[in-house]
Amino acid sequence: MPTSQVKPNRPRFTDVEGLAAMVGQGDSFGVGGHHFARLPIALLRAIAGSGVKDLHYVCWAGGLPLELLLEADAIAQIDLCFSSLDIFGLPPRFRAAAESGAIPVRDWTALAMIQALRAAQQNLPSMPFQLPEGSDMLARVPGAIAAPDPVAGNATGFVLPLRLDTFVVHAQRADESGNVQIIGPRALDFAMVGAARQVLVTVEEVVPVGALRLDGRQSILTRNQVSAIAPAPGGAYPASCLPFYVTDYKKLSAAFTAREMPLEDSLRLPSEGVPEPLQAAAKVRAETVIAMPLILDADKKASVEEIIVARIAAELGNESFASAGAVSPLANVAYRLAKATHAPDMIIATMSCGHLDIAPSPMILSLIESLDCETAVAHAGGDDTYSTYYQAGAVTHEIVGAAQVDRRGRVNTIALRKPSGGLIRLPGQGGMADVANMHRDYLLYIPRHSAQSLVNEVEIVSSARGLLTPAEREPMGYRTGKALVFTDLCVFRLDRTSRELTVIETMPGVTHQQIRDATGFAVTFDADCRQVPLPSDATLAVLRNQIDPLGLRRLEFVSAKERGALIAGILADDRGMVERCIAAQLGLDIARS
Repeated sequence: MPTSQVKPNRPRFTDVEGLAAMVGQGDSFGVGGHHFARLPIALLRAIAGSGVKDLHYVCWAGGLPLELLLEADAIAQIDLCFSSLDIFGLPPRFRAAAESGAIPVRDWTALAMIQALRAAQQNLPSMPFQLPEGSDMLARVPGAIAAPDPVAGNATGFVLPLRLDTFVVHAQRADESGNVQIIGPRALDFAMVGAARQVLVTVEEVVPVGALRLDGRQSILTRNQVSAIAPAPGGAYPASCLPFYVTDYKKLSAAFTAREMPLEDSLRLPSEGVPEPLQAAAKVRAETVIAMPLILDADKKASVEEIIVARIAAELGNESFASAGAVSPLANVAYRLAKATHAPDMIIATMSCGHLDIAPSPMILSLIESLDCETAVAHAGGDDTYSTYYQAGAVTHEIVGAAQVDRRGRVNTIALRKPSGGLIRLPGQGGMADVANMHRDYLLYIPRHSAQSLVNEVEIVSSARGLLTPAEREPMGYRTGKALVFTDLCVFRLDRTSRELTVIETMPGVTHQQIRDATGFAVTFDADCRQVPLPSDATLAVLRNQIDPLGLRRLEFVSAKERGALIAGILADDRGMVERCIAAQLGLDIARS
């Protein structure tokens, strides 16, 4: 029988250590927040230091929270969709645990996890979901099956409830009666709250009853959904908690590179609290950043990543609805370039569709989240966006990076086999297995074209365009668009007749033989194969100076050895730009007062 998820009408207030003491040995354990936003770092540090063991980690993402708990030897099992440290690459402890087999890892599709949480939330024995056609993921999702729908008879996925013992989350505020305020994207927080026996919350501040009504856009966890609350100013640091402070990327970079110091220590909040520049940066307004003078880049020659960005942007038009998933600098840059140039009416959704219909503001690393949060027409949760946009087939584009693609356009982002027989664990497919079929256009990119990244057949099919033709897509309610793969050598199209990749465009200066030599399958060239056009000087000026002044687009095109130095340079430039933005905002505020 399922354990009751009914909570008392009024949560108790305690401190962070009191919350940590409520986590039990062997709990099925979920974590709220998303990427480097609203992560309950202070509480996770306390849990890691409490000595609790054998936790069953359940979350869409692993990332930093999972690394903290793995370091403390607190995890016995992992269920997730994706694990990454964003621009800092793959999480080393997760990779080591997965590659050694020391801890079982079960990969879910995002939709199956959402529906399993909803089944628990709604006290249902199972939930249906669209099958991830063309991929191997159904067999990997625990307890999921394909069966005829009992009413319509169509082949449908069904998944069992996914119940949590404990869910931990950081939020902006709680009132004195225990209602909790969340500002910005909600990730899967609400679905996980509904599936959890107890919900433990840290907040930046506690305010009087009625004060939350005075704030603008927000979501509320009502007090009967919450078990206990602890005030923890700076409780998400070095992750962000808007509008209080932005992410401290410098601190994160130091924590991930200083292997001699435990994460639990390196992520500690400074004794004086969140550094003042991070608080000031959270107050910078989008209009201030957009109006600032440009730093003109005089280099006229387009780099390969700039050519790819401009070529992808050309796929987008005013009718486009483009979603940026996890860790996709190239996609973010291409979307914003299109909206800032030839497609002003397109819709861009960032933070995995948590920020809906944003402005094409500059991609200043420390300010991206706050600018998108401010300019977004709406904020949403991942569960909402799936049912409202993804499953409905409303999204036209989601451009996704891939580690390995085969001749049939099938993707592997879960694990690669070494020549020695061991595994190289990859981040996971996130929601790719779902959206590869749901979105109108299926666009992939491989930054470094090689025989290892473009293979005859992938070992694990983590996602694929299983529904390719109009006859296959229209009965599901999906529109039919393009299926393309962009690399630094060429552009492939997934042919609807042969269902194999065909080269339709080559990068400037690249020969057909170069492409053949660098590809792990026999390459076919379209009869009308042409060269990818170079971006105009005007397009390059917008790209370099207005959209991506830090050059984040470069991150996916460098080797692991080069990445550290590139990140260090980007972080230094980011600090300079943020300081300029803070000074400009302060000047405006003084002028208006």
